[in-house]
Amino acid sequence: MEAADGVSLRYEMERLSSAPEPHGLPASSARRPSQGAQLLLSRRFWGLPQSLAPGSVIPVSASVRVALSPPPSACPLLLLRTQVLAFGAHPDPNYFESYLTVASTVSSVLCLMANFLLVNRVPIRVRVLASLTVMLTIFLVMTVLVKVDTSSWTYGFFAVTIVCMAVLSGTSTIFNSSVFGMTGSFPMRNSQALISGGAMGGTISAVALLVDLAASNDVTDSALAFFLTADVFLGLCVGLYLLLPRLEYARFYLRPAWPAHVFSGEKQPPQDPPGAPSAAPGAHDSSIPPLRPILERTAGLGFCVVYLFFITSLIFPAISTNIESLDKGSGSLWSTKFFVPLTTFLLFNFADLCGRQVTAWIQVPGPRSKVLPGLVLLRTCLLPLFMFCNYQPRVRLHTVVFQSDLYPVLFTSVLGLSNGYLSTLALMYGPKIVPRELAEATGVVMSFYLCLGLVLGSACSALLVHLI
Repeated sequence: MEAADGVSLRYEMERLSSAPEPHGLPASSARRPSQGAQLLLSRRFWGLPQSLAPGSVIPVSASVRVALSPPPSACPLLLLRTQVLAFGAHPDPNYFESYLTVASTVSSVLCLMANFLLVNRVPIRVRVLASLTVMLTIFLVMTVLVKVDTSSWTYGFFAVTIVCMAVLSGTSTIFNSSVFGMTGSFPMRNSQALISGGAMGGTISAVALLVDLAASNDVTDSALAFFLTADVFLGLCVGLYLLLPRLEYARFYLRPAWPAHVFSGEKQPPQDPPGAPSAAPGAHDSSIPPLRPILERTAGLGFCVVYLFFITSLIFPAISTNIESLDKGSGSLWSTKFFVPLTTFLLFNFADLCGRQVTAWIQVPGPRSKVLPGLVLLRTCLLPLFMFCNYQPRVRLHTVVFQSDLYPVLFTSVLGLSNGYLSTLALMYGPKIVPRELAEATGVVMSFYLCLGLVLGSACSALLVHLI
């Protein structure tokens, strides 16, 4: 989950703040940015003490998650966490999070809209390769900056950082929605593999965080290693996508659309009932895909996707990452350093991966079943369960009902499994219930539903935290 990245950085801050200062340097300059690749962060955004002056030097490690994906017929989507070393003060520390949120959200929404308009105008090959190339270029530049001293141009580097985040967010949105739309022309098992890759990337990120917490001593080397890994995988994605047209399997499903389309790999989709909305004749020849029939056909699945990710982002990470071990006073590594990384980040992503993988064998309920939205609504019960775990600090709800560390483990497992299974079903079904010529555009629309759910959940999570 993208929203989880910022919260997990507290563990990096604790590790860095406890590290000894380099010999012979004063505390105020010991970690000045000769190590570069700085992300200028506010004290309030990262939960730092309010007593820190705006000009304080704050060493933190910031995570930027980038979506990487080889072709759907080769291997699934992979998200890699990269780390940016941060030194220095933000030009306006009270508004950094607003700048970052606006830059990433606005660029994502605009690029989703642009991608929908370009579905029939710009070939998908151009959109995918262009977005991958832009992401690779930006990450190569950021990799170089790891070893560059940027302390003399703090404001300039802040502007560069915001622009890079906006461009990365937009291009990754175009890439993800384009590839997901492309898989709409393939059998459902390919869409399932692509969607499962997102959880696989989250699991790899969580494992990398644990390894970094346990073994890394040099933050610069750690950041450089993460960036180099992202560069390698982005280059690999470009190479694999160039090989995609050479595969006979891919050429077969990427041929121009014909009236019948594949529903589950072998069977034809169920026939629409009389009076069901359909695309106008020749609509697939238009430069802009018809939006209305897509929205009408995917309204139910769209609600499921939006509400699923709304509930998930309400809880994870805003609530779940603040649940502490009841044995924290013992001072053990489990109850302090590794409790949240293990029981929140790793467990959620692994459960999410398992839930998505189950859909490779079990695909019930169906796309038109009323059971699917019912199960989605049932996940609302998870909200009070997490709220009455040992969430800290508590201001209004002082009662902790679940007096055991096993409860958040159980609830997080259910949250991840249900999120993975139900979201994969809804996202897979979307491009399969429309005519094949609209499958790619429908994939873009389903990506918009997902983005909308994440944005709404993240925005409302602050209110939920305030209630606790």
